[in-house]
Amino acid sequence: MNQVQITYAFDAYCGWCYGFGPTVRAFAAENADRVDIRVLSGGLFSGDRAQPIGAFPHIPEANKRISDLTGVEFGAAYERVLADGTLVMDSADAAAGLVALRRQRPDAVLELAGAVQRAWYLDGRSLSDPGVYRDIAASHDIDPDAVGDALTDPSVRVEAERDVRQVRQLGVDHYPTLLLHTGDGLQQLGGPVSGAAALTAALDQHLARTR
Repeated sequence: MNQVQITYAFDAYCGWCYGFGPTVRAFAAENADRVDIRVLSGGLFSGDRAQPIGAFPHIPEANKRISDLTGVEFGAAYERVLADGTLVMDSADAAAGLVALRRQRPDAVLELAGAVQRAWYLDGRSLSDPGVYRDIAASHDIDPDAVGDALTDPSVRVEAERDVRQVRQLGVDHYPTLLLHTGDGLQQLGGPVSGAAALTAALDQHLARTR
């Protein structure tokens, strides 16, 4: 069977993406023989928006809603960082970190993206810290030194910037967004509170129409 192409547009500092993460990973696992998912970073907090977390006062209430609707938990270490309010969220650094990991294990990019988000939302670690990606590498059978070297390679940041541009070219303006590539264009699959079963049902409907 030819695999269906899907793009997952997310941002490591996006709470709704964190909430959606378990669902998209379950969906990918359930349909591993039918879908090929690429993961692109969206650059949500980059450029002028790369600011201390305290500059976004809506985040605590949003996190409560995310937790209520998706069941994900926010770690105590993250809650301390949130209360302090001074850590700068820079999505460009997070996107580069994911590229450095992806180059070593492209087959595991969805799980690696989840690990990056857990480093932030559970452990409260800055995603601008190279040590985060070395630790993720070590826990995913990836050479930490290879990832550390990649983080100093200018081409990694160029690749991350290309990911962000691709997301914009796809017309994505909110995260998370799961896009199905069809012969007629792009079709959005579900939303941030969709379950894996609903995503699979939507995929089934698409495949039924194309038979």
